[in-house]
Amino acid sequence: MNLTGLHHVTAITGNAPLNLRFYTRTLGLRLVKKTVNQDDVSAYHLFYGDEIGSAGTEVTFFDWPHAGPNIPGIGSLTDIALRVSGRAALEWWVQRFDDLNVRHSGIIERDGRAAIAFTDPEGQRLLLVDDDGAPGGVPWRDSPVPPEHAIRGLFSITIIARQPEPLADTLTQALGMRMTGEYVWTDRQERRVLVFAIGEGGPGAEVHVVIHPDLPPAHVGIGGIHHVAFRVPDDETHLHWQQRLTSLGLRPTPVIDRYYFRSLYFRVSPGVLFEIATDGPGFATDEDPAHLGERLALPPFLETHRARIEAGLKPL
Repeated sequence: MNLTGLHHVTAITGNAPLNLRFYTRTLGLRLVKKTVNQDDVSAYHLFYGDEIGSAGTEVTFFDWPHAGPNIPGIGSLTDIALRVSGRAALEWWVQRFDDLNVRHSGIIERDGRAAIAFTDPEGQRLLLVDDDGAPGGVPWRDSPVPPEHAIRGLFSITIIARQPEPLADTLTQALGMRMTGEYVWTDRQERRVLVFAIGEGGPGAEVHVVIHPDLPPAHVGIGGIHHVAFRVPDDETHLHWQQRLTSLGLRPTPVIDRYYFRSLYFRVSPGVLFEIATDGPGFATDEDPAHLGERLALPPFLETHRARIEAGLKPL
């Protein structure tokens, strides 16, 4: 009943058209679903991923222009690490970022792997990390990025904590992860980072915890991450996790049908919002795979409200 990896990471944008251009035209990801936040239908929910939006490849955004700026701190999710294959790919990305005036670190080392640190136009922190050719997503055929250099999916997510416990205990004892190592990350000053493997670990299945004792609590906003979702293969496993988390006192939500996958949510110390999501049914449930993301997609329970929802959204 193990979690099998990262499913998606959801962040916040205050400028959906700018966000769309950067993640599709600069990073070469595919907009696989243009829908709305099901809990706030005044806001877009944009999903970017591989050719079909495979679980483990998705970076998603809520469009909340009035959210205010992100203030990193204790409890922040940060550094969305994305996979590319090989140092030659990283060298290609350095040149691309230079050509497109994207500020970046150049090729650096992170936990023994070559990487590039950069930000999107709203300050969201990202990394490209060499995954040594591990199997991953299928590149979008219409991407401006050549397939051999394409982003293959998520590599890891990072959490800022004041001290290792109780987060480390939750990750290992409640969620079944394993601590596999640690390293020092320098961002203005050196910080200890613990690495936890989800399931078998490796690219697409790592959580990094930065120990940062002198920061205030985080305030999530534009340029920051709302939550991270972990993968399970099917509905039966998903229900088992809902029951397990309940028995451990973590107070998960009931299973919620998001139409494209099933979800449950819970918070862990130091205030991080986690989701567990099923791999399917997937984004081709209501759209032709050749035309994903081209129209506003609404699950059946919102379809009857389409006219009102569309009237409240600004065109992209």
